[in-house]
Amino acid sequence: MDIYQIWTTYNKKWSKYEILAFSVLLLLTVIVVAGCVCRKKINTMQAMAVVMMVIFLGIVFGSTVFTRTSTVRQYELVPFWSWKAIFKYKDWELLKENLLNCILLLPAGALLPIIANHKVKWYRALLFGVLVSAVIETSQLVFMRGLFEWDDMIHNGLGCMIGSMIINFFMKNKIRD
Repeated sequence: MDIYQIWTTYNKKWSKYEILAFSVLLLLTVIVVAGCVCRKKINTMQAMAVVMMVIFLGIVFGSTVFTRTSTVRQYELVPFWSWKAIFKYKDWELLKENLLNCILLLPAGALLPIIANHKVKWYRALLFGVLVSAVIETSQLVFMRGLFEWDDMIHNGLGCMIGSMIINFFMKNKIRD
């Protein structure tokens, strides 16, 4: 599948309830960060990064959980099963899927140092990515909207960590106001 096919396959039209729920969440986020900026708890760049993170995670959850069609409950509990299949069967489509899973949370990792207003340690970014992915995978399992697998959590976590490390490399120790 190319990127366009992935986008159109996994990003179906949102229902009215999904749009309403996301709009309310986004509005609350904007109100809270605006209040934090006014009280000088965070700077404008941090506030924009928080709003971008909420928008990004809304899109990710929409495409990986909420807009998918319900199927049967599916799970793969063997860690690194996908890599074994790639090497054993030369499954290049699975390799592409693994790489796309690494890329999926890379933008979230890139936003973490901006939100924190300082460099983020690699293991914290990895933990954040694994936790976000664990919520996605658990939601897929509970709502029967995809395959629950440890490999996705590992790849998503690595992507988040890489995104954070890239921004850490380019930023000074602390972002100036």
